[in-house]
Amino acid sequence: MELKQKLSFGLMRLPLKNKLIQTAVDHAAFCEMADAFLAAGYRHFDTSIVYHGGASETAFRDCVAKRHPRDSFTITDKMPMFLIKHKSMLEPTFKKELARCGVEYFDYYWLHSLNAKSYETCEKVGAFEWLEEKKREGRVLHTGFSFHDSAEVLDRILTKHPEVEYVQLQINYLDWEDEKVQSHLCYETARRHGKRIMIMEPVKGGALADVPETVRLMLEKADPSLSPAVWALRFAASLEGVDFVLSGMSTQSQLEENTAAFEKMAPLTQEQTALLLRAAEVIRSGIEIPCTACRYCVDACPMELAIPDYFSAFNAYQGNKKKAAEDFETHAADHGRPGDCIACRACESHCPQNLPIADLMVRVKERFEG
Repeated sequence: MELKQKLSFGLMRLPLKNKLIQTAVDHAAFCEMADAFLAAGYRHFDTSIVYHGGASETAFRDCVAKRHPRDSFTITDKMPMFLIKHKSMLEPTFKKELARCGVEYFDYYWLHSLNAKSYETCEKVGAFEWLEEKKREGRVLHTGFSFHDSAEVLDRILTKHPEVEYVQLQINYLDWEDEKVQSHLCYETARRHGKRIMIMEPVKGGALADVPETVRLMLEKADPSLSPAVWALRFAASLEGVDFVLSGMSTQSQLEENTAAFEKMAPLTQEQTALLLRAAEVIRSGIEIPCTACRYCVDACPMELAIPDYFSAFNAYQGNKKKAAEDFETHAADHGRPGDCIACRACESHCPQNLPIADLMVRVKERFEG
């Protein structure tokens, strides 16, 4: 597949009418972006029932499914295994997703965010067998799962279930050799099992778009025509066996930059890949909390705390203390303060990065509130 065809529109970070309300998706702005995306020759979208508190799916329905022919786009949706308790929940959830997306079938359908714990749930409720049944019915064209755990766990799942076609992995140059995320090892494991790959978080939740000045200069010296975000997308798109690279685009300018970049994108050379891995070492040394702002923790929080926003302010503190403090106060005023955390740790079982969120909230409180 040509690199151009690999760009996918991830619907996790859609434009908002109110940045403090995740369900307040700006449909007019998204319609404009979706139209431009399709007009540029791209066709794949990726959503989930948990993105934007469910508003991602309905925004896709209203802005894409209702306004464009079914054969002009493809869509991935996912079964939220971290919310499934019984087999009886699978079918109603699936039908709800079809209705909310406004389609009669999904081109790609995943078991969402598998790790060792949620994989046990999959086996308990027969999720893999149910998924194959949907494929036989024609309600799902391609099967797979998204994954956040070690390569050893991935190998175990793929050995037990060779029938799945795809694995969606968190891959970016910052996580490539990370001992915890194991992007490289997971990629090699999926390829060894002959699976096609879709990539999520290629820009690490925006962290690889807003890189430290030292890294920006490194990349600029190598090729001044490329932005840091495009460098990150090239790293992901250059890998063999990758069908789609998801980009969570929030603005028209981001969309235009990404589509323009993929139009003329070439695979990385060995020297360029080595440069990015050196850049990763520099970036990693300055990140205190490796949060990607996926917001799964917010959906699980009984106090409805703006956890990723607190972490973003925490990470930005060393660079600009005043602005970081102002951002923290803005979110704390509308969503409560870190001290309101009851340390129930419900959020931690939903975190793809396996962060000790309750402990980190104590650190955030100490930094901003003393």
